[in-house]
Amino acid sequence: KKPEWLKKQLFLHSKENFVKNVINKNNIHTVCSEARCPNIGECFSRKTAAFLLLGRKCTRNCRFCNISTNNDDLVVDKDEPSRISSAVKKLKLKYVVLTSVTRDDLDDGGAFVFIETIRRIKKIDKNILVEVLVPDFLGNFKIIEKILNEDICVFNHNLETVKRLYPEIRPMADYNRSLDVLKFSKEFKKKLLIKTGIMAGLGEHYDEVIELIDDIKKINIDALTIGQYLQPGKYFYPVKEYVTREKFKNYKDYSEKIGIKNVFSDVFVRSSYFSENFYINSKFKI
Repeated sequence: KKPEWLKKQLFLHSKENFVKNVINKNNIHTVCSEARCPNIGECFSRKTAAFLLLGRKCTRNCRFCNISTNNDDLVVDKDEPSRISSAVKKLKLKYVVLTSVTRDDLDDGGAFVFIETIRRIKKIDKNILVEVLVPDFLGNFKIIEKILNEDICVFNHNLETVKRLYPEIRPMADYNRSLDVLKFSKEFKKKLLIKTGIMAGLGEHYDEVIELIDDIKKINIDALTIGQYLQPGKYFYPVKEYVTREKFKNYKDYSEKIGIKNVFSDVFVRSSYFSENFYINSKFKI
């Protein structure tokens, strides 16, 4: 049974329907919908969304994720960047989050779609801020460098969970490889906000989270998000713990104590949750 602190207020607002209509009419996807995010009503009501690039099918099989892992008929929709930029214009967005499924079947992991989408958005208005949340691109730094060279304000790559749980929860990912992606990104663009995030409640121990926080401090990552894992359906990895707000605060306090300046740690926090405010509050602390 979910505890009281996990009850999410419903947000029913005309702006929410407006966002849904724009998304549907442009035939685009959001991670908000595909991942069944609990904040979707709130974010859509604020006219914000995290756009999901490269379709709805992922080549990996993370056990916590609601996105389809059916790899039949994988395609690249070359018109997707145009439709997303059109949605950005209709929604009059000033801050855009771009993420994607993982496409290990593509030579560059789909980085060219990120790049094309960023450039099309910037053609609308060069002052629109773009945050990217990227897969690991199999640790290919040359591909990552191409995205880092684009006009972005935040580069985000999520660790998702502690090292011990990777074989069970993220069998096709690698903890050290993801750390290397973050480390390279910070070294390559020292003045760019580099961000990562994890979920709590997957069975991790407190000391393991502290070790992960220490790991990202060693490579000078600027920002960390921590939120409660919620099982998207009965066939997905089960919730092992409903983490208290006190423990979330403890993670935040420890992170800030060792010098991680930008930490967003609470029950409903997700990588893209209030990302614009998080960036505005963080950009002077790089």
